[in-house]
Amino acid sequence: MRKGTISGFSKKSKAEKIAWIARHYSPDPQAVESVLEQFWQDDPELQQLLEGFSENTLTNYPLPYGIAPNFLINERVYALPMVIEESSVVAAASSAAKFWLKRGGIRAEVLSTTKVGQVHFYWSGRRERLQALLPELKTQLLQEAAPLTANMESRGGGITGMELIDFSEREAGYFQLRVYFETCDSMGANFINSVLESFARTLQAFVRTSPQLDSGEREIEVIMAILSNYPPQCVVRTWVRCPVEALADPCHNMEAADFADRFSKAVRIAELDPYRATTHNKGIFNGVDAVVLATGNDFRAVEACGHTHAARDGQYTSLSHFALEEGQFHFWLDLPLALGTVGGLTQLH
Repeated sequence: MRKGTISGFSKKSKAEKIAWIARHYSPDPQAVESVLEQFWQDDPELQQLLEGFSENTLTNYPLPYGIAPNFLINERVYALPMVIEESSVVAAASSAAKFWLKRGGIRAEVLSTTKVGQVHFYWSGRRERLQALLPELKTQLLQEAAPLTANMESRGGGITGMELIDFSEREAGYFQLRVYFETCDSMGANFINSVLESFARTLQAFVRTSPQLDSGEREIEVIMAILSNYPPQCVVRTWVRCPVEALADPCHNMEAADFADRFSKAVRIAELDPYRATTHNKGIFNGVDAVVLATGNDFRAVEACGHTHAARDGQYTSLSHFALEEGQFHFWLDLPLALGTVGGLTQLH
């Protein structure tokens, strides 16, 4: 075994892990152990809880947990929790909130909440044959997944639709069963994946035993059954609007109309140029990620989804947009967000 490698690292105690890391990767092992111990929680139960979130944990990684006050959203004032390592982000968010507090505040609307899962499979037949059997297949899929969906349905959620997608012109034999879900206040990843795994088993059995398919059409290989982190129908829209003259003195030595004009051009550049759009959207995610982290949600999924949405028309572009309408300054953002306020790790966080 090469020097610096190890077998069974995960089975060692925390003290043994730290000692091994210090011995192999530091000229001063005692200093390493001392530094790592500084960030442990004094409460052993809390420290154990933190270590349960991940694997091979040695210590904790503290990040500032801040508050951005004065967010008037849909006529209600919020103080937003933000966790981020970059200076000035919380200050900038707080400044923007205070600015719009006097100009009608921020509006937000959930446009839709549908989430997406997929069963990816290879099949030797033609799409028309399976499409004709889809109503029968759908009935069987729903029946066999009923024990999994009952609880979600009682809360007003469940499976809202499904369709057969044919990719065989681009990849021979590749098809997809795309399934749409409503998961209410939960992010729903475990629920969606459990249902999709059930669907995969039912689909395989259906294709292999259907008397309406020829023997040559009964070969099917399910590659994976998993949710997608891109739910284009799970979108939140936020916007601000005010008369241009209400923007008086937003910048030193600049009139409100000039500010609105330059603002519109800056947004337009981000819409046209992917290089600028990347930095523009990074600024948006400074705020989004900070709140997602502070609320114990998955910021990697939110980022991946947002960037996919920014490229949905074939070119990466701005997630936010601007319009000047009858003297009104109108700035808005549409963002697909699959977040949870109940269930999963949310309660622990």
